[in-house]
Amino acid sequence: MHKVQWKCKDISETQLRDWVICIAVICMRHVLFSLTETTSSHTLPPSPPFEDTVVMAVRNLSVETTFALLGFTDYPELQIPLFLVFLIMYIITVVRNLGMIVIIKINPKFHTPMYFFLSHLSLVDFCYSSIVTPKLLENLVMADKSIFYFSCMLQYFLSCTAVVTESFLLVVMACDHFVSICNPLLYTVVMSQRLCALLVSGSYLWGMFGPLVLLCYALQLNFSGHNIINHFFCEYTALIAVLSSDILIPHLLLFGFATFNKVSTLLIILTPYIFIFMTILKIHSASGRRKAFSACASHLTAVTIFHGTILSLYCVPNSKNSRQSVKVASVFYTVVNPMLNLLIYSLRNKDVKDVLRKLIDTKVPFH
Repeated sequence: MHKVQWKCKDISETQLRDWVICIAVICMRHVLFSLTETTSSHTLPPSPPFEDTVVMAVRNLSVETTFALLGFTDYPELQIPLFLVFLIMYIITVVRNLGMIVIIKINPKFHTPMYFFLSHLSLVDFCYSSIVTPKLLENLVMADKSIFYFSCMLQYFLSCTAVVTESFLLVVMACDHFVSICNPLLYTVVMSQRLCALLVSGSYLWGMFGPLVLLCYALQLNFSGHNIINHFFCEYTALIAVLSSDILIPHLLLFGFATFNKVSTLLIILTPYIFIFMTILKIHSASGRRKAFSACASHLTAVTIFHGTILSLYCVPNSKNSRQSVKVASVFYTVVNPMLNLLIYSLRNKDVKDVLRKLIDTKVPFH
């Protein structure tokens, strides 16, 4: 007994720690080897379909997939002037859209369904411009034009969601015009706060559904290594163009989704306007007819610019448009249109112009 105690005292703490570590390592190797044999002896059940999307996305991230956006132009002498132009347009878009949202929120005169929908249109335009334009400005002045896989997919999903949401908000605004002109006595009853909230919520939900389906398919594609996108943002057709194969199905998905959305929204918009024009022609007073036409002209102008550009890009099968013309058209509906929308509505709306004029003429007293 005393002899054993004496031997234990001669063992240092360092030696005892090394022995414990060795024993632990041997035990862990034995456990892992046993688990490996047990797993290999059984057939694993097939994974659910949605797991394939997650696995492919993780695989793309694991190989450090990156993209390079070539940008808007290949001419270095145009980059600085374009940067200044797009920067001014972005500042105007941000200031005007956020200003419109604040004005509608704080002024009780604008607490009506029409301005409620206009405030959400301004919000979507602001978000859309902020998703695309900062990266466009960065690529015009920075030598490094790379964008990570996750950032590229997120930019595509958010930008596509904003486009679809805006198209359905324009449908909702057309229905609002129909009720206000064709059934003015029932306007406050039909366009209740609950219905307005449901229409706007439905626009946002549908705006996320379609792009989410396309995103799930895009995540299954194998983007490995460094890919060059001939565009200034992660647009779907430019994104899948870097693949050497499997581009037919994503093109068909995009064509079907875009065509369904554009045709359905345009039919829903044009149908109420047939009844609106018939009602306007029955108005006897010239001032009333002019006021009704003025209210519809702003909306129709926004619809024509927005849908016309997208129809020419995505709803024409086997389009022969050059890549540069696609970039110009994309700039028009991603950068220019969010700025034009509010200019159209504010310049043709007397109430908005009066409020803006009062805000500009207001002088802050200095003490």
